[in-house]
Amino acid sequence: MDRQMILSRGSEMGVRGLQGFVGSTCPHVCTAVNFKELAEQHRSQHPGCTPTVVVDAMCCLRYWYTPESWVCGGQWREYFAALRDFVQAFTTVGIKLVFFFDGMVEQGKRAVWVRRRLKNNREIARIFHYIKSHREQPGRNMFFIPSGLAIFTRFALKTLGQETLCSLQEADYEVATYGLQNNCLGILGEDTDYLIYDTCPYFSISELCLDSLDTVMLCRERLCESLELSLADLPVLACLLGNDTVPEGMFESFRFQCLSSYTSMKENADKRGNVILAVADHIAKVLRLHQGEKKLEEMLPLGQNKALFYKGVASYLLPGQTSPWIFQKPKGVTTLGKQIVSMSTDPEFEPESLVCTHPESKEETPLCTHPETEQEDPMNMEPEMKQQVTMVSDTEILKVARAQHVQAESYLVYGVMSSGEIECSNTLEDALDQALPSQAFVYRPMRQRVYSLLLGAGGDGASSGPVIREWFVHSGNPLRHPDLVRPLPMHVPGGTPSLKVLWLSQEPGVEARRMDTLLACLDLSASREELQAVESPFQALCCLLTYLFVQVDTLCLEDLHAFIAQALCLQGKSAGQLMDLQLEHVDSRAVQLGSLLVRGLSMLVLVNSACGFPWSNSDFMPWNVFDGKLFHEKYLQSEKGCPAEVLVEQNRSRLTRFHDLKSIVCKACMREDRRIVSRQHWRPHHPGRWEKPGSSSHRTNSGHSRSGRGQHWRAQGPGSRQREPDRWRRHSPSSGGT
Repeated sequence: MDRQMILSRGSEMGVRGLQGFVGSTCPHVCTAVNFKELAEQHRSQHPGCTPTVVVDAMCCLRYWYTPESWVCGGQWREYFAALRDFVQAFTTVGIKLVFFFDGMVEQGKRAVWVRRRLKNNREIARIFHYIKSHREQPGRNMFFIPSGLAIFTRFALKTLGQETLCSLQEADYEVATYGLQNNCLGILGEDTDYLIYDTCPYFSISELCLDSLDTVMLCRERLCESLELSLADLPVLACLLGNDTVPEGMFESFRFQCLSSYTSMKENADKRGNVILAVADHIAKVLRLHQGEKKLEEMLPLGQNKALFYKGVASYLLPGQTSPWIFQKPKGVTTLGKQIVSMSTDPEFEPESLVCTHPESKEETPLCTHPETEQEDPMNMEPEMKQQVTMVSDTEILKVARAQHVQAESYLVYGVMSSGEIECSNTLEDALDQALPSQAFVYRPMRQRVYSLLLGAGGDGASSGPVIREWFVHSGNPLRHPDLVRPLPMHVPGGTPSLKVLWLSQEPGVEARRMDTLLACLDLSASREELQAVESPFQALCCLLTYLFVQVDTLCLEDLHAFIAQALCLQGKSAGQLMDLQLEHVDSRAVQLGSLLVRGLSMLVLVNSACGFPWSNSDFMPWNVFDGKLFHEKYLQSEKGCPAEVLVEQNRSRLTRFHDLKSIVCKACMREDRRIVSRQHWRPHHPGRWEKPGSSSHRTNSGHSRSGRGQHWRAQGPGSRQREPDRWRRHSPSSGGT
């Protein structure tokens, strides 16, 4: 595999143009090193201290995903084995790994997040065009990480016994802080911001050879020598060049002026490289002349961008660090998103508000504030008292949610409770396939019930409950604004328990209440006896399949057969056997179904953590219940009309279990007035799409066809904001018609 090619396809992270500049113009900044030798040096210099590498996990996902097949939904057992090998390579030489994952998108960086998501949409469209044209997986030049890879990597690493943390702000800041404060051997990642932070050494994941543990260290001191700058100058350089805080175009004319007056052009540097040299020269020879005498805004054309520029510079200051470029002596602390940094008290420098109101709505989400201190949470970066704006007032419950978030034990829960805002990145979905709805809509009713559990619903139902801002990528959504979504009332037998009961109580019978609440989140309370009787790991899968088939009318019996058969056959297969599996061809619909199911498994992480963990996480980890290539094989067989015996590979015990699981799902769906039928009973609607007479592709909670009211599911996109509550309520026998 050409790792460098795969990694380079990701959007450039950090300072614009710096990665290419270092590689082409300043190659001496990169030094070949060996982790085993570095660890031995570290032990000799720091006796009794374990050499620790802090890993920016989000930068490493492409490196870690080594399976050849990636388009079918993920080769999860192969991936788990690759992660195990990665961890083992470091632990063998006595190096401890600490993994950080992004936990929040800061408001100031939402535009960058959106831009990358829209770029990914274009890449996904090309992937589906290729699949439909060639009936095979595209080459590695079009590689796209499987949906849900980040969330399940967290749990895989925890399963492997690794310390895994989820950030409360931008992950690179926490990675750099952890590396500095814990005297780490270094940072492993692929983000040029690590060349700007004044922290421990920075190593490249893309250059890592796992067998030898050789890699490249990017030395910020050598970068400073090349640019004739000091370490304290690097944040100013980063902001003038453009980064994830300061848009690249903001200082384009300034950079051009620097280049025009720069006289030491390097022949081995391209235009962008010479721009970097010119800007660095301006900092060293012009700005430094008045440093300490004039403010930066008197020397730079900051204008109305003054606050954003200072925020960008301050964002590189780790706890306890100051910048000579911030003129006034700090008189306090300013909250920047989720981050606290010491900086100037310039009256024009205002922090971004954590409270967001939709531009088309005059409603404002009811919020609460409460103080938090560093003593309560070791992940806090500053000891000063701060006020955090949250959606809930119960500090004890919020503290539990925060701790579970930091320890990477939950998913989305803390975002809902703290800021009322969550996001979900791209999914391998075909924008041209009108028969299958986006996962963003399919799992929204499930999320809405979780919102009700976490935040409570209004007295008259969903119409007056708190508003959640969802940034979910789906076809046709330009992501200019979040979708505003309200909670759905829950119907838990015996009443909805409080979060204190679900999360903290050890009383007898609480486990049963947790499971009842989980099934209510999926609106499956009517079938709880049958579903709870299913053994692990198939219980969670049956619940998800029932939910999925009730929600999506265009799923047929053949699809159900494929989902169940692959889960059963997976139990007896090794990663090596799955690797050797060869597909007759690749089907675009099966690709989308694979991603749809995996996204559903990630939603089970949300539901399970919100309900107090009634299930063991292993029950719905994809390496235990799903393999993309195996599902694809079963899908193709099922489409051909192969009998169940063939689908379960002539295994008698599997065949019995196959019919049992199928029966449970079909009966549970029938209770929701959803009869799963064979595709043979359908009629062709148009080429590439099949539709049951009188059905829609996505059921609403009232059980009626959305398209029957002239509103197709794709119309639920960016133009539609708050939904009427009844549109998402399905009247089941267990809910009493409410």
